Amino acid sequence: MASDMIGEAPASPGTLVSAVTVVAPGTPGARLVILGKQGAGKGTQAVRLSRHYVVPHIATGDTFRAAIRSGSEFGILAKRYLDAGELVPDEVVIGVVKERLTHPDASHRGFVLDGFPRTVGQAEALETILEPLNLDLVISLEVPTAAVLTRLASRRVCSSCGANYSVPDNPPKVPGICDVCGGDVVQRDDDTEAAIRRRLELYERETAPLVSWYSQRSLLATIDGTGPLDEVTDRIVTEIDRRKLGAV
Repeated sequence: MASDMIGEAPASPGTLVSAVTVVAPGTPGARLVILGKQGAGKGTQAVRLSRHYVVPHIATGDTFRAAIRSGSEFGILAKRYLDAGELVPDEVVIGVVKERLTHPDASHRGFVLDGFPRTVGQAEALETILEPLNLDLVISLEVPTAAVLTRLASRRVCSSCGANYSVPDNPPKVPGICDVCGGDVVQRDDDTEAAIRRRLELYERETAPLVSWYSQRSLLATIDGTGPLDEVTDRIVTEIDRRKLGAV
């Protein structure tokens, strides 16, 4: 799962979510969700899509932290659960995301959601939030497990600022020293092969129903996430624009 994941608890039955006004059909921009196992390059592609369509990249962890800092209604609720070491209920997770989607940058042009929804219940809530509009596309980045294992096993991270490096592809200029802050660049304890395989298996179990739900609604596009970053981005953008053109 993504490293910025916040603990979440299932929604209580009958949770109500009112709609917010979002970008109208035909407006430049895009309303996107991106899915992908850890190591698939989901975060990198989300940032690239955000820049391409000039829409915000809304990552769940960042959104929680911003809501807590701002002291918003749902940010305060989320902080209470996190401070108590408890899972954040679905209605609070949904509330935090809904608050973010009402900001002008997201409501005018769209967004790239990264880390939400994680469950069918959250997807149903998002559908209600966006009414009468819908998502343009849900992108599922597919990368073979062997490739993911190689990527994650070679990953190194700065223990001070969190900057990411890859031993073969993007090492720090000075071995073991962060280019950004000069901190120690280390391998995370949970980046061993056994730990990575457990996370990948958990992701597949949790995400399979969500993928099926979006596929049934003809909103899902499975994209090959292997190869150079530019090629992967081109594949995604081509499919998004094809779907958007077909919706006009």
